[in-house]
Amino acid sequence: MNADSLQQPQSKVPMLLFVLVTVLVVLDQYSKYLCTLYLEMGLPVAVFPGLDLLLAQNKGAAFSFLDDAGGWQRWLFAGISVVVSTVLTLWLWRLPRQQQLLGFALACILGGALGNLIDRVMLGYVVDFISVYYAQWRFATFNVADAAISCGAALLVLDVVLHGAQHE
Repeated sequence: MNADSLQQPQSKVPMLLFVLVTVLVVLDQYSKYLCTLYLEMGLPVAVFPGLDLLLAQNKGAAFSFLDDAGGWQRWLFAGISVVVSTVLTLWLWRLPRQQQLLGFALACILGGALGNLIDRVMLGYVVDFISVYYAQWRFATFNVADAAISCGAALLVLDVVLHGAQHE
């Protein structure tokens, strides 16, 4: 990596992607703030059949993996988030203008990672509040950041399918 590669991005597209990252982080944090303010822990509020708002604290990773590990996982997951966010930021910064789908995917993943990182560092857990269910079966409770990461991952797969050979 030379000094020129860390200078200005190659186009305005990466800057717009960083705006998207910022919007996702703000939307995630604001929605978590509102839910923490107005919802009671563990008490579902029906939005419509199949969707509740259900305030939860996740000390683990996806699907509450290592949720009850004793606290050390907070810093492990925070460290992983910092590393991933740094790599994604550098990747976005250097992304060619033509790779718009890839850029959008990476921006969604970065915005979600940063939103959950803020929770993990500031609170020691991630605030979740979106609960999807069918009959008695509930999917994992999640948040805006998780949704952004999931959408970004799906778009990343789509980009590989559509443009994989072109990116090499």
